[in-house]
Amino acid sequence: MPLARSLSITSLNGLPQWEDEDLPVEDLLLFEISWEVTNKVGGIYTVIQTKAKTTADEWGENYFLIGPYFEQNVKTQVEFCEPPNPAIKKAMDTMKSQGCQVFFGRWLIEGSPYVLLVDIGSAAWNLDKWKGDFWEASNIGIPFHDREANDAVIFGSLTAWFLKELSCQFDDKPSIIAHFHEWQAGVGLILCRSQKLPVATIFTTHATLLGRYLCAASIDFYNNLDRFDIDKEAGERQIYHRYCMERASVHCAHVFTTVSQITATEAEHMLKKSPDVVTPNGLNIKKFSAMHEFQNLHSMYKARIQEFIRGHFYGHLDFNLDKTLFFFIAGRYEFSNKGADMFLEALSRLNFLLRVHKNDVTVVVFFIMPAKTNNFNVETLKGQAVRKQLWDTAQSVKEKFGRKLYTSLLKGEIPDLNKILDRDDISIMKRAIFSTQRHCLPPVTTHNMIDDSTDPILNTIRRIGLFNNRTDRVKVILHPEFLSSTSPLLPLDYEEFVRGCHLGVFPSYYEPWGYTPAECTVMGIPSVTTNLSGFGCFMQEHVADPAAYGIYIVDRRFRSPDESCNQLTQFLYGFCQQNRRQRIIQRNRTERLSDLLDWRYLGRYYMHARHLALSRTFPDKFEMEPSAPPK
Repeated sequence: MPLARSLSITSLNGLPQWEDEDLPVEDLLLFEISWEVTNKVGGIYTVIQTKAKTTADEWGENYFLIGPYFEQNVKTQVEFCEPPNPAIKKAMDTMKSQGCQVFFGRWLIEGSPYVLLVDIGSAAWNLDKWKGDFWEASNIGIPFHDREANDAVIFGSLTAWFLKELSCQFDDKPSIIAHFHEWQAGVGLILCRSQKLPVATIFTTHATLLGRYLCAASIDFYNNLDRFDIDKEAGERQIYHRYCMERASVHCAHVFTTVSQITATEAEHMLKKSPDVVTPNGLNIKKFSAMHEFQNLHSMYKARIQEFIRGHFYGHLDFNLDKTLFFFIAGRYEFSNKGADMFLEALSRLNFLLRVHKNDVTVVVFFIMPAKTNNFNVETLKGQAVRKQLWDTAQSVKEKFGRKLYTSLLKGEIPDLNKILDRDDISIMKRAIFSTQRHCLPPVTTHNMIDDSTDPILNTIRRIGLFNNRTDRVKVILHPEFLSSTSPLLPLDYEEFVRGCHLGVFPSYYEPWGYTPAECTVMGIPSVTTNLSGFGCFMQEHVADPAAYGIYIVDRRFRSPDESCNQLTQFLYGFCQQNRRQRIIQRNRTERLSDLLDWRYLGRYYMHARHLALSRTFPDKFEMEPSAPPK
């Protein structure tokens, strides 16, 4: 099939619509390169994993992902096979013949895309030579003690080598688009450009390196973007070489993209370049055929969380579980970046409001943030054991009671309720009641924390005094480990847990996109986000009244921290005042927003970036109308 000569774009609803929809993918190969291909480190894994199906549907057998080979990941995620493309096989064989381990297979996720995995360890003997080559190309020196940066050089060099071997076989015909994610993959892009390979390159930054570091230092970041001495700040944090790798990647790429408008503003100041395209992150949306199905799932998983609560608060279960709301925050343990500091302060104020107004609602708040632990603590495990023992006792008494009742009814008698339970039954029940007595408060954490005395969440809980007292209307549980359906404590996957909660709270200060509130929205669970997260800005832009649809957006950009905290407290208190019927209506509305976040729509921004890269790399073969970029 001949190559398309012209790519003309018109815009509909702010999304690009292609007049020439048939980009000749038979003649083109698309590679996406990331350190998180088959290797979960953070949110980029979710972006690539969820987007794979949409991209594979568009590109078919011509879509490939390149990532690092880690045996423990590959065992469970990859099925090895031979490359379908002879040119790729030849390029791999060349690399293997020179001692580098390269693997090929299908990634066992939705869409089953092809993956090419390079073994960093097998090529480490080339590190000094490749660092020299990188210095020649970019004048960026990599210190020997920075393991992550050294791995990035090996990974990037292997990627560039592979793309060079591949492009050599195509006689200067435009054949390859390479899309690099984040600075760890950026070395490959810089080397591709310095070697003048006929490859159309795209670079996506999901968060700037320096932005994350500066925000973690509790600096008023967004109101001082234009005042930072970038080189000095990077140098002081000993990430100057990483920052240079990121900045060079941005300026070398034919097309530079970021995941949100807030990150675009940040990149303009931190990396000195505005993105060509903003590519919002999506999710794979599975629609239920009946509207009530996701409401049924909420009820089912809420009951499972209630079971955990019965065990955790045994002896202190003097609140009504039917009037108990479950809030949660989840993500990387970045105390101020993720807004856990503000959330705890707001919970303290919410507790005061609920007590003063004698509200009969109880709020149980989960912090799902992985930290270093020694294992489950004894008190938490004991709680679940006591709950199970009580359940077994109740079941055995119930069976005995049922048999006696049945026998009496068969005889045509109304049983004497004083005789139906004998002394042994009473003794068993009394023993069970005594076993539920506890002389300490229900624990605020489910695990033994290694840095208990310096842990910021635990220290804040101590400061504000939220110790799960009987009088507290807000109870706190820190679960410093990702959730798993095999856990002996809370046997639920993350998705099941989210569906069982009432509200996700993510008052982040630094959140380039924000998958956690997006996932809540897709599952029909209301959430709190901020106007400093990509997701929050996206919703403000596309939804007229986000709060009516269960998306509460805290203003952390133009208000003081105390005002923002009060706004968050009001959101939480207002949510507590809703009745069950109002919450059900709100969940229905929230779930309706999920179409906005579907990759089937948001994938078009990536499509646009690819077309733009082709038209800039091979202007004689691909043209693009100047009015192309989507709004």
